[in-house]
Amino acid sequence: MPASHAYPKAVRLRRRREYLALQRSGRRRHTASFVVLEAPAAGTFSRLGVTVSSRVGDAVVRNRVKRLVREIFRERRLDMPAALDLVVIAKPPAARITHAQAATELERALGIAPRS
Repeated sequence: MPASHAYPKAVRLRRRREYLALQRSGRRRHTASFVVLEAPAAGTFSRLGVTVSSRVGDAVVRNRVKRLVREIFRERRLDMPAALDLVVIAKPPAARITHAQAATELERALGIAPRS
């Protein structure tokens, strides 16, 4: 796997206080299936955290949504205009979303030009 598509610990939000800080001071963007919280990153690269509650579905569905969001982040993190800390919160419609739909929603929410 190329380094640009890796998902090491350094690009993850892992601590509760990081999530809470983004909830307090981050900018919110809503899509049909997600709420995206963003704030400038303290470091030189973007970091991602994903939250999927049981309202979205059972464990299989929740894990699928998390894998989907992480995969889109891996594919597109080098295309982001600036280093951001992101939290993606899944809404119930995310249970039925396809990869292409999720990519389009997240690209719009983050201001990334769509791939052709």
